[in-house]
Amino acid sequence: MPSDEAVPTVYQLKITLLEIVRPVWRRVQVSNSIRLNDLHRVFQVVMGWTDSHLHQFEKGRVYWGVPQHDGFDDDVVNEKRVPLSDVLKVEGDSMIYLYDFGDNWRHQVILEKVLPANDAGGTNPNCIAGERRCPPEDVGGPMGYRDFLEVIFQPNHEGFADLRSWAGGTFHAEEFDVSEVNKALGLIRWPQKRGKSAANSRN
Repeated sequence: MPSDEAVPTVYQLKITLLEIVRPVWRRVQVSNSIRLNDLHRVFQVVMGWTDSHLHQFEKGRVYWGVPQHDGFDDDVVNEKRVPLSDVLKVEGDSMIYLYDFGDNWRHQVILEKVLPANDAGGTNPNCIAGERRCPPEDVGGPMGYRDFLEVIFQPNHEGFADLRSWAGGTFHAEEFDVSEVNKALGLIRWPQKRGKSAANSRN
């Protein structure tokens, strides 16, 4: 009988951007063995960020990210070495995903369900639900985004034209298309977990 480690397992996660009045959230399914560096890539795609800034994962007093070796982040564990299952273990566990240390976008990540891979349709990342578009990059964090929304929907506001130009045109705050997100996820080649038979064949 195969061990639990050999059985592909899927985690269903809910990612919610904190400190936003109308919640921006996504529900995704990923392999429990996905490394945190690849989970970061998933979050960037499903949320709609552009991966233009630093990031890290946080749980309690433990931090995972990309060590900069500059003497200021010696307590940051290399995310490439850590599978998701080492951080979130049972349903209800949670952590924080921080993106852009300047704008300070904090996302709550909750492990909602642990599913057999067959029931979830496979182990490659998949987005199954979500609501609303993420804020523009470099908008100034939650407070800056609040100010942005107060102007961008008022054509008569004196700052409307400049802000709209900066945002690249019309901004649809309620826009979210799960099919487009999954197309983007499908373009990425994700690492596959090797089973015991594959590992043994190389010995």
